[in-house]
Amino acid sequence: MTKDMTTGSPLKLVMAFCLPLMAGSLFQQFYNMADTIIVGRFVGVGALAAVGGTGSLNYLVIGFATGICCGFSIPMAQAFGAQDFGALRRYTANAAWLTIGFGAVITLATVALTRPILILTQTPGDILGLSYVYLVTIFAGIPATLLYNMCSAIMRALGDSKRPLYFLLLASALNIVLDLVFILVFHAGVFGAALATVLSQAAAGVASYIYLVREFQVLHWSPEEGRPSAYHCAKLCAMGLPMGLQCSITALGGVVLQAAVNGLGSAIVAAQTAGNKAGMILSVPLESIGTAMTTFSGQNLGARKLARVKTGVNQSLLVSAVYSAAAFIILHFTDRFLILLFVDAAETEIIRNARRMLFWNSSFYLFLGVLIIYRYTLQGLGFSALAMFAGVAEMVARVFVGFLLVGQLGYLAACIASPVAWVFACAFLLPAYCWAIRRLERSIAAENQQHIKSAASS
Repeated sequence: MTKDMTTGSPLKLVMAFCLPLMAGSLFQQFYNMADTIIVGRFVGVGALAAVGGTGSLNYLVIGFATGICCGFSIPMAQAFGAQDFGALRRYTANAAWLTIGFGAVITLATVALTRPILILTQTPGDILGLSYVYLVTIFAGIPATLLYNMCSAIMRALGDSKRPLYFLLLASALNIVLDLVFILVFHAGVFGAALATVLSQAAAGVASYIYLVREFQVLHWSPEEGRPSAYHCAKLCAMGLPMGLQCSITALGGVVLQAAVNGLGSAIVAAQTAGNKAGMILSVPLESIGTAMTTFSGQNLGARKLARVKTGVNQSLLVSAVYSAAAFIILHFTDRFLILLFVDAAETEIIRNARRMLFWNSSFYLFLGVLIIYRYTLQGLGFSALAMFAGVAEMVARVFVGFLLVGQLGYLAACIASPVAWVFACAFLLPAYCWAIRRLERSIAAENQQHIKSAASS
């Protein structure tokens, strides 16, 4: 089922597209949190720290993999908005070839380098073995992650945000069941948690691929359209690689920060893990609005309706501001309950430190909302490199905090690291967005003048 987002109320379209994304992201959080909750409650604080301490490294790699999938979908959204279905099929076919290639390279490289990187980032010795087992299992399942994310990105590019939600529901339910079976029945510990994640992701990927092939007839390419094309691969990589690198660059700052926090001990790592995981639940709507803006801006750029893009951005910023204020208030009353999902009530010091993390992060959700909307809009408009530089700003901020402030401020520095990174990124993104819009307006005006001259001469 496709959805044309080039006509109708921008706010209604973005919100209607956003709601399934929001539900899907929440279930994806639960999907990812199931490992953390079940490990923390049934295996122990050491295992919780092992799973949580790999979070930045996990996002460094998985974020790159999912980022390139999202980037590959941008030319598809633009082609769909322009109603150029031949180009749409060529982009889809070449995205499939590229995904296979990237999947093989990323999997082999990360599995080989997992242990050296864990040692380099000063993972505490008491959790190094568990961290390695968890992370290398997740990395071995990267092809499954790519399959699901590529299929979902294609569906969203064509305006369908509901079907990816259904497949995520399948994955979330399966992941929780497998977590409980592997950990409580087979006593497989962190390996069982990681294996449950990989298998459930694979199930969602296969199911979404089957649906995509059966239901989206517009994507059925001919042998000629399915051949690798240097032009289309280059265009896809021009969008996908910056988005993947943006995620990895952002995560790289997190890895440096994590290395500094690791030096504070496994109890602090556990508190940071619980705080970050709990906070992710309430940041999901902001991410969903941003993802909706990628498709909305991409389709409308393809239709040359830039005024609708600006309207959609302004309305989305207003919605995110209202939500950010509400989220801060909600967390004030629910933070302890969320943290207790991950740790036992007897872990009073971990709970106290996790609450500090949540307070500082939620205080700056307004900046997070601005960052997400501008970044995703720039990606949809084809300026993935600018979005990547925003990731560089986040990385610089986190490296600064990790190298200079953790030693001076201790755990407080870890609490303010993300807010500082969000402010740095916003300082770059606002002028970048204004520049991109002005450039596109001039380009579209020049196109219109050329059409007028061509019509007059004919």
